[in-house]
Amino acid sequence: MKENTRNPLHLKSLNHISLLCRSVEESMSFYQNVLGFLPIRRPGSFDFDGAWLFGHGIGIHLLQSPEPEKLLKKTEINPKDNHISFQCESMEAVEKKLKEMEIEYVRAAVEEGGIQVDQIFFHDPDGFMIEICNCDSLPVIPLAGEMARDDAIGLKKKLSPEVLDESFCAFVDIMNHRGLAFELIAIRRNCHRSSLLCENHLGVGARKLL
Repeated sequence: MKENTRNPLHLKSLNHISLLCRSVEESMSFYQNVLGFLPIRRPGSFDFDGAWLFGHGIGIHLLQSPEPEKLLKKTEINPKDNHISFQCESMEAVEKKLKEMEIEYVRAAVEEGGIQVDQIFFHDPDGFMIEICNCDSLPVIPLAGEMARDDAIGLKKKLSPEVLDESFCAFVDIMNHRGLAFELIAIRRNCHRSSLLCENHLGVGARKLL
């Protein structure tokens, strides 16, 4: 297997999160009826109580605590606490549903570069915090982005229009390999002839910004 300094363990995706809970039944109801997860088959060889659920591309593995009375339940909703976050289609619909379910929540907002991200925080039955947000409106830009942007703009100035299409696509491949495809947005906006040619070279997140 080829060495990858950016991904030394050759990880592919997040598989699941595991949560210790007071009541598997109560937690299952929450993750099914509030967050829309579906129960899935769990290996029968396990010698402890629990349940598996799947939804939104990840798994939730619930583990029954052998001493549920000793689990510390948090009551204060603190956005800075450990949590898992889900993106949603409508913050208004989320807030309305939480009110209908009488689930206590806290609202927050983050603004960056003229883009506002709205957040809603609430607890599961054991006090583990859940965030719902429209975080996909905020672009994901690698910390090494300034260097990549300089490289991209410099390349564009050096290329003639005749070779810009082919060279641009090759450069996109290089930047994607370095995890810096987002920084090619400035070039692509000024390279109309390359727009369709290079559409498949950019990641979905980058295309949404163009």
